[in-house]
Amino acid sequence: MPIRNIAILAHVDAGKTTLSERILFAAGEVRRPGKVEEGLATMDYMPEEKERGITIESGVAHFEWKNTWFNFIDTPGHVDFGAEVDMALGAVEGAVLVVSAASGVETQTIAAFRKLREAGVPVILFINKLDNPDYSLDETLINVEELLGVRPVLMALPEYTSGKMSGVLDVLSQSRLTHSETGEEVVDEGWNVEDGWDNSRELKKHYAEAVEFASNFDDEILKLAMDGKAVAPKMLLRGLRRLALDKDYALCYAGSALEGYGVRSLITALSFFLPEVPEFNAGELGQVIRLRHFKGVGEISLFRSHTAMERKEWPAGFEFSRLKANLLVPVEEIRPGDIYAMRAPFETELGQVINLDGTCDPEQSSWGQRPREPYSSEPELVLKSKNPDARNTDAPELQSIRDKYRPLLQTRVECLGSEDYHHVEKSLNTLSRMDPSFRVQKDDGGFWYLHTVGEVQLEVLLARLKREFGCEVRAGSPEVRWQERLCREVGPVENTFQVGPHKISIKLSASPLDSEAHDIRLSAEFLETAPREILAGVRSALLESTEIGVLGKGALVGLRFEVHEFTWTEGALPPMIKKACADAVIKLIKPADVRLYEPVMELSLECPVNFAGLVTGDIQSRDGKVKEIGGDGKTHFLKAEVPLRKIFGYATGVRSISKGTALYSMRLLGYRPSST
Repeated sequence: MPIRNIAILAHVDAGKTTLSERILFAAGEVRRPGKVEEGLATMDYMPEEKERGITIESGVAHFEWKNTWFNFIDTPGHVDFGAEVDMALGAVEGAVLVVSAASGVETQTIAAFRKLREAGVPVILFINKLDNPDYSLDETLINVEELLGVRPVLMALPEYTSGKMSGVLDVLSQSRLTHSETGEEVVDEGWNVEDGWDNSRELKKHYAEAVEFASNFDDEILKLAMDGKAVAPKMLLRGLRRLALDKDYALCYAGSALEGYGVRSLITALSFFLPEVPEFNAGELGQVIRLRHFKGVGEISLFRSHTAMERKEWPAGFEFSRLKANLLVPVEEIRPGDIYAMRAPFETELGQVINLDGTCDPEQSSWGQRPREPYSSEPELVLKSKNPDARNTDAPELQSIRDKYRPLLQTRVECLGSEDYHHVEKSLNTLSRMDPSFRVQKDDGGFWYLHTVGEVQLEVLLARLKREFGCEVRAGSPEVRWQERLCREVGPVENTFQVGPHKISIKLSASPLDSEAHDIRLSAEFLETAPREILAGVRSALLESTEIGVLGKGALVGLRFEVHEFTWTEGALPPMIKKACADAVIKLIKPADVRLYEPVMELSLECPVNFAGLVTGDIQSRDGKVKEIGGDGKTHFLKAEVPLRKIFGYATGVRSISKGTALYSMRLLGYRPSST
């Protein structure tokens, strides 16, 4: 049976999870579609998801449709959980991008579309919320073309009776779909496109447009079209399959997820127009694509199989199941391209490829691991990083998910009791392995700094820490994670650390760089004489010393370390190297040597025009600079630059000012010198 792995993406509140529920209902996987607002969505099973009405973890479901097996991944729409989307896109062959006809293409819609294009994932659009006849399909399609830069090819359109949606017209099959008595979407057998109704003429018009677009990809269709001859649906299907893979076009389906219109046509399109799973390397069992933790069960891995194998052939200690939301259903065999929940006899890592015999290549990097430090015999540049949390920009591409998300907040967390220390530390490290956009920084004072993308991510992590791991902690208020940058050349300084007979000495200097990179230069003598583990230890220790910074406000970035001399005695342990280097950095760089840079956000907001003055005034009171204003007479739109430190709690504030009608999103613009 063919397999399709599909992700579904959208802006928050576009109806993505509601559409997921309707797809499962249409496929017979659920008896009735759960509603997000009632906390009954099948895919949103976490208490935090039910409480907030948003998707946090990429939910996975499976269903069969027209002899095709689907693994269906519902991804988060909230910007704080963008890493979940990136991980999902690494395991799918195609995607559905939901666009709300009520709001059009929004900021997260554009961000999701860019992610799809960057990942090379073919996409089908679904225009949602057309059960309200006041929302215009034509305007939304124009909006798609202008903002996404693709030509939408409409393949299903809504039908209205007395101002209410009554069905959907499918362009390819030239049929009408309506609801049965049980609420299922079915083909209206009594309807005929040749009857000549207005809807029939509209359907024929869009069929002709589909033929015109498909003729660009199929010479036989082009010839028939030029000769004025009819193009059969099977031939049109062939041309549209090629069109669906072209970056300049997007097949587009329209309907209402809430009312269950247009879903059947969309699912059929997923089996028709998206590619099958690729060929995998021989000798591989599969790859870890996601890590999960369930209370009472422990850690499991979402695993994409690269081979076919029956239970009796599975490596010792491995178990595979279907994951339906938070339920595990054992299976008797695995198939290539399919997605399973896996229990392994060892701790797995994101991106890790497992061999057929159950072993892993120790040289292979993964999403969740820090890559091995590069080795060079040259006394020149041996390590560079654009991101202060990164370790190696030359590492395999799997590292890019962790590297691309820059934590903007830091929160101090400590145990309520010293006896809980090791349990809390292990739990925090597990959560960090599960979410590549979240970092934990251990402090020698017995507490931790949690580095998160945003406030919502922090709140969810703290809730999960208590619910899933049983950890009681005391968390401080989140603070902006600034950047610290070196103002001048400093050093060299010398530092010595000794424990018993073992002694380590280092002579170190530093100078500023124009970029945010880290550059470490080691002396030629040190490179020639030191073993690999010593070199790696020094580099790692120097980089780790920059993560908290000198002032404790954020990472120290944009500097070059130069190790002039480094001596050690045989048997010196890695913690000694770390201590010697950390103390050298403290001696080398003083608070007066650094300057703070603060993160500045681009805020995109829309609200009804009657709230425009209040919303704009509130942004200006937060030291925001309005850069762009627009609207259509009903909806007010603006873009502004706002310091992140001034926009804490903005969700509550703007909700109060606009009576819950404003929609907004933020993204990092960059860092600027602080005036404080």
